Amino acid sequence: MKINWGTSIIIAFVLFMSFILFFVFKVQSDTKYDNDLVVEEYYKHDIHFSDEMVRVQNAENLVQKPTVLETNEGIEIVFPEVFSPEKIKGKVSLYRPSNKRLDFEIPISMSNPTLLIPKLKLVGGRWDINMEWNYFGKAYLTKTKLNLKP
Repeated sequence: MKINWGTSIIIAFVLFMSFILFFVFKVQSDTKYDNDLVVEEYYKHDIHFSDEMVRVQNAENLVQKPTVLETNEGIEIVFPEVFSPEKIKGKVSLYRPSNKRLDFEIPISMSNPTLLIPKLKLVGGRWDINMEWNYFGKAYLTKTKLNLKP
């Protein structure tokens, strides 16, 4: 039997589509491939977006901003000396884009201007760090991305 070029193209398309569909079904049905949204309740989160932008702008308007550093002990968040550490309240959310199970939050409660997140809780790779904090009733939101060494 001789196959002409038209039949060859049809066979190639069918094989390619079968290949793609196989992987689509495999990814959708296998539990090791996580297809979760970034935010569980996206629309509720989106309603408060303008409030979030105000807090981000408040943080951007600061003359001296908090800094996030990677150290041998873990992640160190250093607030400038102009802030009284006892008056800073809030939380630090660490978000791991590649694995939702590694996400966690730490409350901000300090007696000195440095907050240390121990390396024991962290794995190497990219972390998105969101600091939501208040200082004398004014809300701030500082967002940072950090790539930790393994």
